[in-house]
Amino acid sequence: MTLRRFGVVSGAVCALVFGLVCLVVSGVFDRPTSVAIDKLTQLLAASAAMVSYWRAARVRQGVARRWRLWMVAAMASLAVGLAVWIWGQVILGVALPSSTLAPIGFMLVPGLTLCAILVLAHGGSGKLPGHRSRLVVALDGLIVVGSLFVLTWVSLLESMVRAWATSGPGFATVVAHPAAYLVMLVVLLVSSWTHRSVRQLPVLFIALAGLAQSGSGWVFAYLVSKGATAIPTAADIGFMVCPALFFLSSIAPGNAARERVGAARLRAGELLHLLVPYLPMLVTGLFIVVGTATGVRLNPLEIYVGLGVVLLVIARQLLTLIDNVKLLEQLRDSRERLRHQAYHDPLTGVPNRALFRERLDAALAGTSPVVVLFIDVDGFKDVNDNFGHAEGDAVLRIVASRLQACVRSQDVVARLGGDEFGVPVDGYPQPPEEIGRRVLDALDEPHRTANGTHVIRASIGISHREGFDPSLSADDLLGSADAAMYTAKRLGKGMVVVHGSVEAELT
Repeated sequence: MTLRRFGVVSGAVCALVFGLVCLVVSGVFDRPTSVAIDKLTQLLAASAAMVSYWRAARVRQGVARRWRLWMVAAMASLAVGLAVWIWGQVILGVALPSSTLAPIGFMLVPGLTLCAILVLAHGGSGKLPGHRSRLVVALDGLIVVGSLFVLTWVSLLESMVRAWATSGPGFATVVAHPAAYLVMLVVLLVSSWTHRSVRQLPVLFIALAGLAQSGSGWVFAYLVSKGATAIPTAADIGFMVCPALFFLSSIAPGNAARERVGAARLRAGELLHLLVPYLPMLVTGLFIVVGTATGVRLNPLEIYVGLGVVLLVIARQLLTLIDNVKLLEQLRDSRERLRHQAYHDPLTGVPNRALFRERLDAALAGTSPVVVLFIDVDGFKDVNDNFGHAEGDAVLRIVASRLQACVRSQDVVARLGGDEFGVPVDGYPQPPEEIGRRVLDALDEPHRTANGTHVIRASIGISHREGFDPSLSADDLLGSADAAMYTAKRLGKGMVVVHGSVEAELT
């Protein structure tokens, strides 16, 4: 189903559910009729969700099929529980808490749904790149659970526990039902932080359904703990909404449609996931502050759990800070590696033409004398032809190493391409010819590799600028050195020729 069509269908379903809720809550009908409409609506929605999930599972394979089959079982359990509940509460009029088997069916729903989420998480597209460590995820889960525990304990659970102690196992199932949904929501939330496959529209509606069911479940348990034998229809709104949300989850488009969402929206979703662990703590904190201001007294358990949540948040922030420092270091190292790759020759490790040009431009911007050496390795083609390219690469690495050894540390030896090297010398302390002859002497030594010894020489062309000359560009200086190098080759190779010298003029 496309997003556009799903939007139309979901709008119609929401309008229908809203109308039924208003009809049930408004008191137009007497209580038995309102309860019957309420429960029959839930049963029809749960049955529709079960059929829809079954139809979707039949046309899919692998993980997409397996997690939907788990949801079929969950919806079947919900439908059976509702059917038994209708029989016991509506037809037979059994007092609360119900002694029928309906709570068992209701209890199975969050467990089966949790199985579906775990199948989707561990069998889907895998963990997110750069996902947070397991320790941080565990802290997030504990923060959420601790915050919700304080909130529910202060508002509901304390009185429920007292009722539990006096009413026995019947009331235990009433409390366990919303608690199971709460556990399901926490696991779903944590899974969504670590697995991209969980971040899709059907799972969002499953979470909303669990939230609605858990909300009304806690209200139901609270009223039962106070001795209520009948639940007001207004407290049943979450129960009515839950099956409808499950139905929408069964028809919602999955990852294929989600991938078409814009990058800005995805970034907003990532930000929301970063904030989610703190939202329950914020709500709980506000609740406690308001309650304390209005006279609610906290017992030691609530204080200790609250302090524990604060300590968990501090620990999580410290871990996040450490992770951020590591990420910044990795980013800085990655940037340095990229810069090195952009400005260096991968074969020899010396700077490439880009860095050579950058250094030459910087030298020409100053007023110091500048010399450019253009070096071409003589006889390199014969090494490649007779010994192979691997041997030629080894010779080039030796040449680059020797060139670096015979120039100053601030000078750059760059491989311009093939067997050609360039050296810009800023502020040379000696005549250009002497620099060239020192390079020749370094290259005249035999080149020993793992496969033999090679006698390699070079032809060197030199151009220079005596003082600041804004009309002289880097291309001009490099072109002059290139021309002088070809003059050296014509003179017999293994020679140094300075542009503008007598040798250069004679040729």
